[in-house]
Amino acid sequence: MIEVDDGEGIRTIRFDRPTRRNALTPDDLEALESAVAETPHSVIFLEGAGPAFCAGADLDVVAGLDRDGAEAFARLGQRVANAIADSDAVVVAGIDGAARGGGLELALACDIRVGTPEATLGEPGVTFGLFGAWGGTVRLPRIVGEGVALELACTGRVLEAEEALQAGLLSRLEDDPRTVAETIVEYPADTLAVLQSRIRDRADRASQEEREAIAFGTLVESHGEAIARRFG
Repeated sequence: MIEVDDGEGIRTIRFDRPTRRNALTPDDLEALESAVAETPHSVIFLEGAGPAFCAGADLDVVAGLDRDGAEAFARLGQRVANAIADSDAVVVAGIDGAARGGGLELALACDIRVGTPEATLGEPGVTFGLFGAWGGTVRLPRIVGEGVALELACTGRVLEAEEALQAGLLSRLEDDPRTVAETIVEYPADTLAVLQSRIRDRADRASQEEREAIAFGTLVESHGEAIARRFG
């Protein structure tokens, strides 16, 4: 089940199936996609109910799929992860407890991953003959490097919070990850959007720098008076 709570500037999206460690069915994924795509907020905070962030795909569902159904489930998970990654909102994952498989993959699609000291992260699919297919083999090596990605994926090893931070799976550790979202939402939404588009840009350097300069000029024009009042 996906719960949505709209506050001032922040949409909180919660995986709320604690008895199954917030494992996700296809219906859950579609609800998550809608919650991400339809928000007018500048910040999304993604969290899990109970002692886990998200265990990924509901394996009871997976076990009942044929080949075509499994491919469709993978593509749905990829689509949802891409919706998170492409969101105009800054998406902050608050990871308290276990993020496994698809849960980790959805977290990897977020802009910022904040873990508590109790966070644990891993891709255990290999231990039962599978792997993370919601974009995991794409995003994991980009974030931690190919060597670490292969070691994590091929061993199924679970990382504690400090090691996950050192590996780059987590952006930072906080006792209350929501405080990061609450800090970000205080900043101008247009500046946040520019930062996302610039940092995500994969064009050649010259093109990136040209777009960077244009965006900087636009923001100075928009916020020049406020800057002058603060620093003038």
